[in-house]
Amino acid sequence: MPDAPKTQHRSVRISDDDWRDLLAAAQAQGSDRGTVIKELIAWYLHRPGATRPQRPAPTAWQSTDSTKET
Repeated sequence: MPDAPKTQHRSVRISDDDWRDLLAAAQAQGSDRGTVIKELIAWYLHRPGATRPQRPAPTAWQSTDSTKET
């Protein structure tokens, strides 16, 4: 099957604000949320060859709306 994923789908609870901001931050680096999450997990678990992912500067992705306190 061409669309058969190599990994199983997992679910985690993440706030809407964090999920939105993770998308914006990942896109600012030309990446996506799934890739960033997998890189963080590999680094956290000390997997061979894994390095700590670079974080984008907040100014690269934060809008004034996402930094407002409600």
